[in-house]
Amino acid sequence: MTENAQPVFSIEKIYVKDLSLEVPGAPQVYLERETPEINIQLRTEGRGLDEGLFEVVLTVTVTAKLGGERNVFLVEVAQGGVFQIRNIPEGDLEPVMMIGCPNILFPYARETVSDAITRAGFQPVLLAPVNFEALYQAQREQAGRDSGEVPIQ
Repeated sequence: MTENAQPVFSIEKIYVKDLSLEVPGAPQVYLERETPEINIQLRTEGRGLDEGLFEVVLTVTVTAKLGGERNVFLVEVAQGGVFQIRNIPEGDLEPVMMIGCPNILFPYARETVSDAITRAGFQPVLLAPVNFEALYQAQREQAGRDSGEVPIQ
């Protein structure tokens, strides 16, 4: 293997691509004493930008509801990153983008979510660590079931 055939992985840029905060019941919602139910959803997307450059976006959506129906707040953060990924076998590119990159982006998204919720006047929501490898495997298995393919174990 020659020197320039070594695998390359580097972070070029990390940024907030989109940030949305909604508090539809303000100011009455601040008078509530009931603890809201928190729902957290994650989504990861990746795409090629240029030769060896890829954008990965981790979107975190946090919804708080009272009584399972009334929205207290909704925060959505799309945390983006540009990564240089070169000389990696084609079969390994997707796992790097869907496991490795979200692991790097998650702490930034967690901080942005917590900060937005605090600035909205609520107690911060501290997101627990996420096993992106397990999520990736589950998505692959689900995609295999949806297409009729049997996943390789």
